[in-house]
Amino acid sequence: MKRDLADFWNLLWEAALGLAAAFMLANAFAPPQDLPWKPLDLSRPIGAATSAKVADYEIRRVAAPEEARAVTDACIQLLREAGVEVERAEDRDDGGFCVVQGAVRLTGGAITPLSPGGLVMQCPMAVRYVIWDRQVLQPAAREVFGQSIARVDNMGSYACRRIYNSSDADARPSEHARANALDVAGVTLADGRTVSVLADWNGDGPTGVQGGTFLRRVREGACRVFATVLSPEYNAAHRDHLHLDGAERGLCS
Repeated sequence: MKRDLADFWNLLWEAALGLAAAFMLANAFAPPQDLPWKPLDLSRPIGAATSAKVADYEIRRVAAPEEARAVTDACIQLLREAGVEVERAEDRDDGGFCVVQGAVRLTGGAITPLSPGGLVMQCPMAVRYVIWDRQVLQPAAREVFGQSIARVDNMGSYACRRIYNSSDADARPSEHARANALDVAGVTLADGRTVSVLADWNGDGPTGVQGGTFLRRVREGACRVFATVLSPEYNAAHRDHLHLDGAERGLCS
């Protein structure tokens, strides 16, 4: 009995040493973006732990005001350390499900401008946009078109409404009602050409096959950053834009 107990403790000790060694190896050699305990770096490629790290800046719906302020301040600091100019925006409560917490406005710096600008969105949504811009949008444009993107053409972020603008009281509130979504209509390249979801998705628009290739590539990349990504392949309501949001659920189409 004593020998069995000793063997058991030896096994536990060996297992603990093995886990410690594995942790040390991972901490030293694994990409930081794949390790949940490493801080989020917006200049790093998208990794296995990136989404979870962004989620750390989400405000709990039951959060006290001081907690919401602290989380938002930390999120803003993350953006500023990444060279992004951002300002705190007024939170808003338009009644019912139309409540925005942790609101920010991207104003410049090391990001591709949104057009029109001045959008108000939740801070984690702004973080997702910056990651998508740096790790997906601009690399795809350089690879497909051989040039950078001058601006991202959008249809807005905040809108107090239910999904599909439904008047049905049982319809689910849109993530736009929390400023937790962004609708992207296309991009304008450095040479002035536009790549439009409506015109170029199928590869037979003004930018030809390149346009369709680029749009699908940025859609797939968005699925690694945002929770929900909806494109013209989802339904006719999204024929002219990519819907990107940070909802708790996940869907890529």
